[in-house]
Amino acid sequence: MTDVQTLPLLSLADTVVLPGMVVPVELDADTRPVVDAARAAADGDTPATLLLAPRLADRYPTYGVIATVEQIGRLPGGAPVAVLRAGDRARIGSGVPGPGAALWVEAEPVEQAAADEAATALAEDYRKVVIAILQRRNAWQVIDNVQRITDPSELADLAGWAPYLSDEQKRELLETPDVEERLTRVLAWAREHFAELEVTEKISEDVREGMDKRQREFLLREQLAAIRKELGEDEPEGADDYRGRVEAADLPDDVRAAALREVGKLERASDQGPEAGWIRTWLDTVLELPWSVRTTDTTDVVAARSVLDADHHGLDDVKDRITEFLAVRARRAERGLEVVGGRGSGAVLALVGPPGVGKTSLGESVAHALGRRFVRVALGGVRDEAEVRGHRRTYVGALPGRIVRAISEAGSMNPVVLLDEIDKVGSDYRGDPAAALLEVLDPAQNHTFRDHYLEVDLDLSDVVFLATANVLESIPDALLDRMEVVTLDGYTEDDKVAIARTHLLPRQLERAALSEDEVVLSGEALRSIAGQYTREAGVRQLERGLARVLRKVATRLASGTEAPVAVGDAELRDYLGRPRFLPETAERTSVPGVATGLAVTGAGGDVLFIEASAMDGERGLHLTGQLGEVMKESATIALSYLRAHGSEHDIDVAPLDRSLHLHVPAGAVPKDGPSAGVTMVTALASLATGRPVRAEVAMTGEVTLNGRVLPIGGVKQKLLAAQRAGATTVFIPQRNEADLDDVPSEVLEALDVRPVADVGEILALALEPVAPAVPDTHRAAGFTAA
Repeated sequence: MTDVQTLPLLSLADTVVLPGMVVPVELDADTRPVVDAARAAADGDTPATLLLAPRLADRYPTYGVIATVEQIGRLPGGAPVAVLRAGDRARIGSGVPGPGAALWVEAEPVEQAAADEAATALAEDYRKVVIAILQRRNAWQVIDNVQRITDPSELADLAGWAPYLSDEQKRELLETPDVEERLTRVLAWAREHFAELEVTEKISEDVREGMDKRQREFLLREQLAAIRKELGEDEPEGADDYRGRVEAADLPDDVRAAALREVGKLERASDQGPEAGWIRTWLDTVLELPWSVRTTDTTDVVAARSVLDADHHGLDDVKDRITEFLAVRARRAERGLEVVGGRGSGAVLALVGPPGVGKTSLGESVAHALGRRFVRVALGGVRDEAEVRGHRRTYVGALPGRIVRAISEAGSMNPVVLLDEIDKVGSDYRGDPAAALLEVLDPAQNHTFRDHYLEVDLDLSDVVFLATANVLESIPDALLDRMEVVTLDGYTEDDKVAIARTHLLPRQLERAALSEDEVVLSGEALRSIAGQYTREAGVRQLERGLARVLRKVATRLASGTEAPVAVGDAELRDYLGRPRFLPETAERTSVPGVATGLAVTGAGGDVLFIEASAMDGERGLHLTGQLGEVMKESATIALSYLRAHGSEHDIDVAPLDRSLHLHVPAGAVPKDGPSAGVTMVTALASLATGRPVRAEVAMTGEVTLNGRVLPIGGVKQKLLAAQRAGATTVFIPQRNEADLDDVPSEVLEALDVRPVADVGEILALALEPVAPAVPDTHRAAGFTAA
C-alpha cells in the first residue's frame, strides 16, 4: 500500500493539470503554498513538493497531482513565477495542520496497474488518431514525442495538452485512475474532433475552390476582353450574335425595333450585371415566338366534318359551328379576302357541359379537322393575373403569360388553343385572371394583345380559342359575352352504347392487351353498364366500368379460361357486382307528399325528390336540405299559392294549416335555383289530399303566386336525367317548348313531354286518382298515416 503524504494544496482556477505536464504558475497571494513549499524544501534535501488540484465551484476536489517545484524566478515583466512538474495522481484526503498559511492535506498516491492487452490496443488506436490530428497541423516534432511514448497511462494523460478538450473533460480524465477507461474516453473525444476537422477542411476546400474558380474565370474574361480590344472587337460577348439574329429573323417592324433597342442596351451593359441576363432572356423569348409561321387550314369542309364525326359521337352543335367556320374561311380564300391579322377573323367558342362529355378531347379533334396545331392551357385554380398577362420585367424571375407560352409551344400564330376549366379561375390580391382574359377572347381587340413581359403587340386574331367549363354561372358575365356558348348537355343511353362500342371499348381493349377474338361484350351488357352501373351525363364512369370488366377477363384468361370470353347481361354481376342504380321513383313517390323534380348540377341533369310532411304544432313551414335563398322563396310561394287557390283545384287546405316540414334529401349537397316551384306545389298538394304523385311523373319549372309556370334553363339535361331515372311523363314550362328542338329525338320518343302554363294543369294530371271509398275507420287511419 502506498504511503500517505502530507502536502500543501494548491487549487488552480483556470488550469487542469494531468500527470507529466509542466506548467508555470504565477506567484501571488493565492499561490502562497508554492512559496511555502519552496521554502520548506530549501531546508531539506528534496525538491519542494505540493498537491495541484482544479478549483471546483460545486464541490471539493477528490483527485489531484503531486507536483514538484522545478524552478522559481521572474517573468520578463518582473512578476514572480514558479515552474511546476506534475507527477503521480493522488487522492485528496482530509486537511491536517501544517506550517505557514498554506492548506495542508493528506495525499494518497494512486498506484498504476500494469497495462493489459486491451489497454495496449486502445493506446495504439489513440496514438494513430492523435498523430492524424497532429499531421493536419504539421506538428512533426510533437508527433515524434508521441511515437516515443510507450506507457498507455502516460499516453492517455498526454490529452492534458489537447486544446480541443474542455476543462470539464480534462477533469474527468484526472478523476479516472483506470487506464483502460481513460483511453476509451480520450479515443472517443479524439475521433469526434478528427471528424470535425475533416468536415471543416472539406468546407474550406470547397470555398477555396469556388473562389479560385471565380478568380480564374474573372482573369480569363479580362484576358479575352484584352484580346478582343487588340483585334478591334470591343463589343461585349454575345451582343453581336443577338444583333445578327434579330436582323436575320422575320419579325414585324415594331417588334424588330423593340428588339434592336434591347440589343443596344445589351451592348452597353456589363456582362457581370444582372441586366444583361434579363435582356438575353427577353430576346430569346421574342426570337422563339413564331411571328411569321402560320399553318394552312384545310378547305375540304366534307373531309373536316368526317374527321369530327370519326372522333366524337353526337355533339352536332359544335361540329356544325366548326364546319361553318371552315366554310367561311374557304370562301374568303377563294375570293382573295383572307387577311392575316384582320379584326374578328378568329373564333372563340365556349364548350359548357358536365364532366366526361368530351369537351377537352374535342379541342384536339377540332385542331385535327382544321389542320392546325393544338395546345392546351389549364386555367383551373389560376389566381394570379400575371399567369395570363405575364410578369413585369422588373420582377425577379419574370416570365411571359400562359397565352404567349402557348403560342411559342404551338410553333405557329394560328393554333387551336384550349382554355381548359375556365369556370374555375379564381381571384385574390394578385388580380383577377378572368379580367385579363377579356382582351384575349375579344375578337375585336386581340389583334393587338400586349403581354406585360413582352411589351409588344401580339396578334391573336387568327387563333381559334376553345374554352371549356362545367358551370356556365361561374363564368363572369363580361367574359361570357366575348364567347359563343355551345352547350354539351350529355348523352342518351343509346349514345353511350354507341360511344362505348366505337371509342371506349377499342381503347380499353388495347390497354388491357386484349383482342376482339378474346372477349365479346354484348349490346345488352353495354346498355346495362350504362344504365344500371353508372348514372352520369358523360362516359367516364362507363369507361371505368368497361376497364374493370376487361381486367377481370384478362385475369380469367391468365388463369386458364379458354377464349373467347363472352360477357352478357347475365354475367355482369360476376364482374361488376350488383347493379348500383335502379329506378327508385316508384318507391319514393308511393306515399303522399313526395314529388319528383328535375335539376341541373355541375355533373349534368339529375332528379330531385321533394318531401312534405305535416304534424301537430304551431302553424309554420320548416325547410331542410341545405337549400339556397331562391328555393326557400319557392317553398314559401308554393305554400301561399295552395292556401290561396287550393279550393279552385278541389284541395282541402285545412291539413296545411299545421306545422309543415319540407325536405329535399341529400342534405350535404347545396341546392338552389328557380326550377323547383311546381314540384313543391305538387308535393304539398299531395300531402293535403292524401293522393300520391304518379310514379312515372317528373316536373320542372318555377311558379308565381298566381300559379303561372315560369321558364327555366337546362331543359335538355333535365329530360336526359328524367329518362335515366325511369320517368315517362315530364311537365315543363310552356315557354320552354322551343327548347325541345335541341333534345334528341329518341329522348322525345321515350318521354311524354307536356308543356304547361299553369300549375293547376300539373295538379290535375300528376296526382293519383281518388281512391275508392273505404270505411271511415280505415280512411281515418290512412289519412293519419299520410
